[in-house]
Amino acid sequence: MSQHFSSKPVNSLEEEIFQINNEAHFEKMALEVFSFQYEENKVYREYCNLINKSPASVNNLTEIPFLPIELFKTHTVITGNNDYDLLFESSGTTDMQKSRHFLKKASLYRKSFLKTFNQFYGSPEEYYILALLPNYLENKHSSLIYMVNELIQQSGHEESGFYLDNLKELANNLKKLKHKQGKIFLLGVSFALLDLSEKHPMALNDAIIMETGGMKGRREELTRQELHNILKDQFQVDRIHSEYGMAELLSQAYSKGDGIFQTPPWMKVLLREYNDPFHIQRPDGFNELNGGINVVDLTNLYSCAFIETKDIGKTYPDGRFEVLGRFDYSDLRGCNLMVME
Repeated sequence: MSQHFSSKPVNSLEEEIFQINNEAHFEKMALEVFSFQYEENKVYREYCNLINKSPASVNNLTEIPFLPIELFKTHTVITGNNDYDLLFESSGTTDMQKSRHFLKKASLYRKSFLKTFNQFYGSPEEYYILALLPNYLENKHSSLIYMVNELIQQSGHEESGFYLDNLKELANNLKKLKHKQGKIFLLGVSFALLDLSEKHPMALNDAIIMETGGMKGRREELTRQELHNILKDQFQVDRIHSEYGMAELLSQAYSKGDGIFQTPPWMKVLLREYNDPFHIQRPDGFNELNGGINVVDLTNLYSCAFIETKDIGKTYPDGRFEVLGRFDYSDLRGCNLMVME
């Protein structure tokens, strides 16, 4: 057994992840999860060995290897045996190779996203949750839709639901709900929110409006600021909220405005140097940093908790972050040793 992984059972790791309350505790848990996944995740261990990293040579958070996210397209990334509850896939056209995330414990994902939602927004029961997303029956392999479907169920309001294909009904419900008790939580993909704002502009002053990204070729690409300015104007709100998540993760970060995200205590964004994917920048508590986004998601206990994404970002001294764009994947890339196998 490695030097960082204690003899505690994995169920104890599950519990302790949600008790993290400071930086030192986060780093301790990250090292324990790293050791567990090195021992029990064949793909991750092979990658670590290829770059000459092991629990014996890793002593702090920034030394932990981050698995390039494209390996979820070419390998089965799972910790332990190959049993799983759910399969999540990345979005994309049918002819694209999609990432696959084999979710061993659906209960762990539900616990993660419900605790996070409660931390940022309170109980789902306080809201009418209206989603401009495909409904759950149409897309059971979307982690976002799985999460929103559960939030809709917990909302308990008959008006809560999926409305992607029925903008008129959604607009009518929004007008009615403005005069009811309870708060409106409208979320959806960017192009659908734009469609709604153009066809049914209305004042939603006290509503939470959240974009989850994604033009997906449906409309001209806009910067986040341009998108938010249009939606703020059309819906007469002061700010637009955002969600940052992906099929390969089990945790989400949320922005309550200006595209600046915060994470729950068991998730952290670190940045790697643009031209050196193995050099992780250590936050110093004083300076803003720029680089490639690496995500530590400790709830990803039975997959891989350390993911090197294709996003570019900025971090602030207090741990908040922004997403600035994507790498030009063709010429700036991390280690592709395993992709070519």
